[in-house]
Amino acid sequence: MTDDSVSRLATVSAQLQHAAKLGQHATPTLIAVSKTHDADTIRPLLEAGHRVFGENRVQEAAAKWPDLRAAYPGVELHLIGQLQSNKAADAVALFDVIHTVDRPSLIAALAEAMDKSGKRPDCFLQVNIGDEEQKGGCAIAEAPAMLETARSAGLPIIGLMAIPPHGLDAAPYFALLAKMARELGLAKLSMGMSEDYEVAAMLGASHVRVGSALFGARA
Repeated sequence: MTDDSVSRLATVSAQLQHAAKLGQHATPTLIAVSKTHDADTIRPLLEAGHRVFGENRVQEAAAKWPDLRAAYPGVELHLIGQLQSNKAADAVALFDVIHTVDRPSLIAALAEAMDKSGKRPDCFLQVNIGDEEQKGGCAIAEAPAMLETARSAGLPIIGLMAIPPHGLDAAPYFALLAKMARELGLAKLSMGMSEDYEVAAMLGASHVRVGSALFGARA
């Protein structure tokens, strides 16, 4: 496992660099998605010097990351899963970046938590780019108003995040997200996962969220 994840890290990093260069973009930040993986599985990547990780659930992250952070300074932790408003304070305390801001009630809860704690993690506005009922994210048409709401509440929104529909060509959805970000004056794009991170890098992703391509398929 040790050698596997570290060699995969090198491979994915090289592919990202190459794809970004083809698209004439900067190489995106690689978020190693460590959800469902225990500390022993994560440690080899930390030993190899990787410091940017993503988790889906606040409780799972709270159980394993405080100890890992103490042992490996400089970790940057990203919340990439849906966030319930009642977990906003925990998320603000634990994460450096939150990728799934998508509704007014969550914006209000995050703003309150940030004001109380004085900690202001960077945030991405999540867009439901494929207009799918089961997915989180605000509707495309609502994004400008949602951004205005978030900014008025004092959230540091740095970019847009999306997950394209499974099984379809991701490129048009990534291109649309990039166009939206330009129009909204946002610099960052959180897009691309294990199956499409090279396409995302080519189309200007600033952050890609890669799990199984690093850690292997989940059980």
